[in-house]
Amino acid sequence: MSDRSFDIFVPGRICLFGEHSDWAGGHRRVNSSITPGRAIICGTNQGIYAQVRPHPDKLIFRSSLGDGGKRQEFELPMRTDLLLAEARKGGFFSYVAGVAYQVLTNNAVKGLEIDNYRTDLPVKKGLSSSAAVCVLTARAFNLVYDLKMTVRGEMEYAYRGEIATPSRCGRLDQGCAYGGRPVAMVFDGDTLEVDELACGADFHFIVADLKASKDTVRILADLNKAFPFAENEVERGVQELLGPLNEALTAEAAEALRLGDAPRLGSLMTKAQELFDRYARPACPEQLAAPALHRALGHEALLPFVHGGKGVGSQGDGSVQFLARDEASRERAIAILERDLGLSCLRLTIPRSQKVRKAVITAAGYGTRLFPMTSAVRKEFLPVVDRKGRMLPLILANVEEVFEAGIEELCIVIQEQDRRLFEDFFGQNLPEEHYAKLSTQARESLVAIREQGKRITFRTQAEQRGLGHAIYGVRDWVGGESFLLVLGDHLFVERGEKRCAKQLVEKFQELETNLIGLQPTAEAEIGRFGTVGGSWVEDSQDLLEISQFKEKPDVEYAAEFLAVEGLEPKTYLTVFGLYILGPRLFEELERRVAECGGEAEVQLTDALEELRREEHFLGLVIEGEKIDIGTPAGFLDGLRKYHQGLGGARR
Repeated sequence: MSDRSFDIFVPGRICLFGEHSDWAGGHRRVNSSITPGRAIICGTNQGIYAQVRPHPDKLIFRSSLGDGGKRQEFELPMRTDLLLAEARKGGFFSYVAGVAYQVLTNNAVKGLEIDNYRTDLPVKKGLSSSAAVCVLTARAFNLVYDLKMTVRGEMEYAYRGEIATPSRCGRLDQGCAYGGRPVAMVFDGDTLEVDELACGADFHFIVADLKASKDTVRILADLNKAFPFAENEVERGVQELLGPLNEALTAEAAEALRLGDAPRLGSLMTKAQELFDRYARPACPEQLAAPALHRALGHEALLPFVHGGKGVGSQGDGSVQFLARDEASRERAIAILERDLGLSCLRLTIPRSQKVRKAVITAAGYGTRLFPMTSAVRKEFLPVVDRKGRMLPLILANVEEVFEAGIEELCIVIQEQDRRLFEDFFGQNLPEEHYAKLSTQARESLVAIREQGKRITFRTQAEQRGLGHAIYGVRDWVGGESFLLVLGDHLFVERGEKRCAKQLVEKFQELETNLIGLQPTAEAEIGRFGTVGGSWVEDSQDLLEISQFKEKPDVEYAAEFLAVEGLEPKTYLTVFGLYILGPRLFEELERRVAECGGEAEVQLTDALEELRREEHFLGLVIEGEKIDIGTPAGFLDGLRKYHQGLGGARR
């Protein structure tokens, strides 16, 4: 058990499209002719903040949620019977108790203290405040007891915990576990699929509290009458709305997000509301007439500043969402909503998908495994022959790998005594008589190397204290961005048309999370590499939710903790030598540098394992192969494969 405390933020969630489709799709258990439910959700800018720590035997929850914002403290012994009884009472502590009951039933955990010191998420306004509390509790147990749950695992415990209470939530609500990125969800009976969505532009939303009331229980009860089998025209309309019509609408909306097409997305919001009014309102006219909602949507003064709008959550007179034309228009629209209609507004920005601009190559090792050659030639300047027949130093092969992935700036970590060697190579100041003797192809290479050199910064690692220490030394150069990390004693050989680093960068553009390149590796080899455990994302066979990093594990440990379903027998997933990591890494490295003193090595894998407990890590199985050229055998293998390529490799 960890003695450390953890700070957690869990946002609320807004359903952009597909309200009610989660429970509707669940009815496919009984009626397979029902169309699977589909929704697009996104975390809000507001949420629940808490500090969590272990407790020897009690569940303690301090919070100002509910009861008019009054600060309260609840505590209960960690016993399943008491937790379940508390869950069945209802209220925000019941959500905490319900999740604790589920976790304790399935895991060897002790107690937990949750200090919810701040909440800026409106409660009971269709933004899933109850689900946020449940996710908070599941994540707290996961972090404190290192349960190695994936985000999907946390989401599942949160859902099971909430349905142990009187709440009648759907699986859609716990999507707040995915944070601030939009995700597409598919609900097919008991099966849930979740895909994170890329955005081609910034989208500026407004979520406004209508200051009215609705009866969510009544709305859900009346709409549920249409399932699992429709018996009249109204019920057939509800099934059509939440099935085929919603399926087409959410597909269009996901495409509009990807393309950054705000006008199209706004018009789809307006269309979604029109369809809801046409097909759902007749099933529950008392609640879904929603006069406050339609007064806001129809307010003419807003039209110049918004692309469209619709209801939120279960619909009715709870909240309304608008998509503004731009950030300035959003401020104008908020002023109108507050002045004319007396509404209180939240701002939600879904940002454009990040671009990885910077990369770091580590090249400061001594190359002791290649001695005595490395006493004459730096390992990074050992020759390789590419598939075009060019002979080039290893460092240039990796620099080309980086820049062909779309990277704009590169930092190479070197030893101080090698600075002149690197700077001269990437400066390429040949005497005129030497330049005149070069072939046309060689001259083109020289110009390309000079241009690459203009985009390269060199940093030195003064002390050989491990890979983590080398990376920590470039924290100021990286700044607050995600960056591509390349291990400089590797060669990367793609299988197909797309280079290995480019595969990783493009996948990051979709997911915007810590992303590690992976490679299947035979059991006999894993003692040489960092190895990961985890589970596949949905039915994917190339994207892994990482639940553990382990540096150079033995076979017994790997068999017990690192086996991944679907791999060949006695095969594990090892780190490929390519990573895309967020700036939070440097905080963890700084802590380790301070703890290790002035001599001990700082290992990257250990830092990643600690960071994994607090952040989302995915692994991508690269279509290609990494070759560790740090050994004579690896160097020979790399020479052959880099020149000849793998099956189907680019030529």
